Amino acid sequence: MTSFRNDILPILSDRCFQCHGPDEKARKAKLRLDTREGAFRVKDGVAIIAPGKSEESALFRRIASSDPDEIMPPPSVKRPLSVSQIEMLKHWIEEGATWGEHWAFAKLSSPQPPPVGAFANRVANPIDNFVFARLLKEDLAPSPEAPRETLVRRLSLDLTGLPPTLEEVADFSNDPSPLAYEKLLDRLLGSAAFGERMAWEWLDAARYADSNGYQGDSDRTMWPWRDWVIEAFNRNLPYDQFTVWQLAGDLLPDASRDQRLATGFSRNHMINGEGGRIPEENRVDYVLDMTETMGTVWLGLTLNCCRCHDHKFDPLTRRDYYGLSGFFNQTPVTGEGGDPQGKPNLDFPTPAQAAAMEKARAEIRGEAVALDELEQAVFPRPAGKSSAQSGRAAGFPDNVKKILQAAASSRSRDQLAELEKHFEKIDPDFSIRLKPLRETTGQRDQISRSIVRVMTMEDLPAPRKTFLLERGLYNKTGDEVVAAVPASLPPLPAGVSTNRLSLARWLVSPENPLTARVTVNRIWQQFFGTGLVKTPEDFGVQGEFPKHPELLDWLASEFVRSGWDLKYLCRQIVASSTYRQSSKITPKLLEIDPENRLLARAPRFRMPAWMIRDQALAASGLLVRQVGGAPVKPYQPPGVWEEATFGQRRYEQDQQGKLYRRSLYTFWRRIVGPALFFDSGGRQVCSVKQPRTNSPLHALATLNDITYVEAARALAGRVLAGLSRSEDERIVLTFRHVLSRSPTRGEREVFRESLNRLREEFAHDPGALKKFLGVGESRRNPDLDELEHAAYSGVCLAILNLDEALTKE
Repeated sequence: MTSFRNDILPILSDRCFQCHGPDEKARKAKLRLDTREGAFRVKDGVAIIAPGKSEESALFRRIASSDPDEIMPPPSVKRPLSVSQIEMLKHWIEEGATWGEHWAFAKLSSPQPPPVGAFANRVANPIDNFVFARLLKEDLAPSPEAPRETLVRRLSLDLTGLPPTLEEVADFSNDPSPLAYEKLLDRLLGSAAFGERMAWEWLDAARYADSNGYQGDSDRTMWPWRDWVIEAFNRNLPYDQFTVWQLAGDLLPDASRDQRLATGFSRNHMINGEGGRIPEENRVDYVLDMTETMGTVWLGLTLNCCRCHDHKFDPLTRRDYYGLSGFFNQTPVTGEGGDPQGKPNLDFPTPAQAAAMEKARAEIRGEAVALDELEQAVFPRPAGKSSAQSGRAAGFPDNVKKILQAAASSRSRDQLAELEKHFEKIDPDFSIRLKPLRETTGQRDQISRSIVRVMTMEDLPAPRKTFLLERGLYNKTGDEVVAAVPASLPPLPAGVSTNRLSLARWLVSPENPLTARVTVNRIWQQFFGTGLVKTPEDFGVQGEFPKHPELLDWLASEFVRSGWDLKYLCRQIVASSTYRQSSKITPKLLEIDPENRLLARAPRFRMPAWMIRDQALAASGLLVRQVGGAPVKPYQPPGVWEEATFGQRRYEQDQQGKLYRRSLYTFWRRIVGPALFFDSGGRQVCSVKQPRTNSPLHALATLNDITYVEAARALAGRVLAGLSRSEDERIVLTFRHVLSRSPTRGEREVFRESLNRLREEFAHDPGALKKFLGVGESRRNPDLDELEHAAYSGVCLAILNLDEALTKE
């Protein structure tokens, strides 16, 4: 039986919807094929689709025609249907043309895990039922379980982003208990590093950075929000609350400071402070960015297509788009200037800053009271009259009159300086009395400027109107629209306020078919490299149909049933036998399933650059495991910032422990991301899928960058220090620090030869030896023999660059 959802809808979407789909303005011949009503329409006695009668169906006659004036799609669009596609459409019509809906918009249900026959003894949880049943259908079998050393490294990297320690590998490898794997899971899920690992993809999606972007690219201080994300993952804040807090925490009853801080999510957008920009244009850009980010992260829909026109493929209209933007259009942000701490915001002073600020405010209050009394005596203000209308103030310039009308405590430092200058000659005594208040006010302002502030969300007291925008232009307004969710999705509950809080709660409501599916898919992508849907950013009809649709729905329904428990979801995935398979590939699997979409083996792919760096630091013993805090500036080639900012921003490398913090904390300049993180999102817009490439440039970095050369030196020092060891023992120890396994006999022989070669080379070139050992800021153990240290450092660098070291097995 031909499936409309699996077989027919993808053909109609790919070949027909551009001219006969949701976009009314682009629709040809008033024919709509994306709805049941349009597809089965009968006009002048002719049916577009006549169920059971392909020869009487106008659709089939047109696609099967050989006449260039009749055939569809027209030859001019250069997207012809294949013979097999035409035959499939014919069979579907002959079978009765059963209509359906796109899988992602269907109501979420929990499929029954299927039986798996001979593979039943391999089933660890229902994930395996769905995967193994598909393998049976394809005449394939699951791969054996990976060795314990491989599993502990894989699991540690996946759940913490760090390799396991020697002790952790030994504990798991030698634990005979049937619960050994579960105990390992408990420890890793409870680690503070779990939140750091999970935060990386969220920061990409949230377009988090430490600067505004655009040409000015002013520094911002959003990092307390980043720390909130880490902490929320670590304490396993339910994902529905994680959602509501970030989109609308400020609107919750008696909102806590953390709930308001969470709303920094929406303020992570770029800020344009360039001269000549119109504030309203900026403001509208920010609102639309918030809207599109929400659509990608929670709905998996390409909302940005609807800025200018109805979606050409999905049931989303331009009115739907601006209806969603209406939820975010209520912020008091005006778009003026480029303040990277623009209100609304939250202050995060240090204890010292808080004390200094309170002291300055107290002094200002005292000085202002005395000054007000003096001014009342010198410039009396009779009832009903200002200073400006009486006494000596009557002849003052307008700017001075205006300043004198305000209470002394409310005057700015510049206003007080202006008064000082004015009275310097005509009333020197009064001018001198102004100086203490001006200086204290300046001190207060200086303290204030140094305080970390996080931009957050709040709504205007009175609603702001929202309009359709022609071609997305801020100054080309059309009809007024009200805040609303797309008409093709379940509506908001009756009677709720149409604000961000109702939108956030709607996103995680049981009626919404998308959020759980989209979220589960991205978590699966973190562990397997590719989601069950290969297009995590697009769950529309142009996105990929899931390879395991029942598994996706089962996971999504379980996620909701568990109370949106993210750690529970992660545990389910990594506890499965599917996850625990070996990643070794057979010729048969390579031919049948080169991309491993059927999951007959574990995935094997290049780790992200940030994880490669963290692994090197951890294996070397250099890693500083402090959680949270201000961003740091580790090693970076000279001139990167200066070149990108026309010399306006200079990179000042940090020192000591800050050089060895986790990659998550590296300062992220929006217009030129950290040089070490190849294949990373730019953090300029929301990104939920990162590219994965293999370029010689990567090897140039991991072989030559200070980070890796220094890590190799520190690792060599680690294996050379302590108890006396043989060459073989040191090579084994290095392997275990980096790869969590011992080398084979052949590998040991290769690296013994490398050691001898390096000893000889460095012995003949003392200058190169000194230079090599001098790379990096960390101190070398002077008790170690220089020649041995250099030779082992070269071996360590080679091991850090092994394909296996750069790859998650």
